[in-house]
Amino acid sequence: MKSITAKTPHDSSFSFSRRYFHWNRKVEEQDDGEDILTFSFSSHASQEELKVYQLDPSVPTPPVFVKAPSRKLSAVAVSKLRSALTIFGKSRSHSQAGLGTRVVGTLFGYRRGHVHLAFQEDPKLSPPFLVELATPTSVLIREMASGLVRIALECDKKTEKKGLKLLEEPIWRTFCNGKKCGYAVRREPGPEDWKVLKAVGPVSMGAGVLPASGNGAGGSDGKLMYMRAKFERVVGSKDSEAFYMMNPDGHGGPELSIYLLRV
Repeated sequence: MKSITAKTPHDSSFSFSRRYFHWNRKVEEQDDGEDILTFSFSSHASQEELKVYQLDPSVPTPPVFVKAPSRKLSAVAVSKLRSALTIFGKSRSHSQAGLGTRVVGTLFGYRRGHVHLAFQEDPKLSPPFLVELATPTSVLIREMASGLVRIALECDKKTEKKGLKLLEEPIWRTFCNGKKCGYAVRREPGPEDWKVLKAVGPVSMGAGVLPASGNGAGGSDGKLMYMRAKFERVVGSKDSEAFYMMNPDGHGGPELSIYLLRV
């Protein structure tokens, strides 16, 4: 048996310590290498799996959810638009409505007063066109008895009134069956006008007498006469319009025609 002896007392302990620490360092290096190798292998494996996941058609791909365009925003926008149009329509109807091809015309006035002429699209709405003629009511009644009445209202065409609509002209020259009958003035309906228009509202066509209002405006008799009918409106241009009274069967009649001209 071969004996191993140390040259110095410290050789054995030094050799043992060196061997021990050298071995321990090798173990730590191996452990670190294994850690590094393990980490590298894991990273490499993840990349391989990713390649297989991307390229292999046999590997099921997860469903891709595409968010459909939300209709909530468009619905809110449509709702706001409808609300705005409704508010606009209400504000317009409460003020004044335009005139279409079929309108309701009303001539009224006290027997000893002047004739008022109003055109309405809807009897419940304010008339877009209301003028007070200089023609006395008694004269109009006499002309109506002849069976044919033509009333012409003329106004001047001026450059400073270029954007003014024909129905908005304030002053008109009046002609009744070719005879000049003074001037007509456009105005907004007052309480007395509204009282008359509401009283004859249920009447679609006809003539009659309303009782006196009690303020003495109609003279000694105080009777207010009216005639109400449907008219066909014909627009020739921005400077000419005509209103033809219609018979109950819907056809135009020659009894009453009203012309608006800007010359």
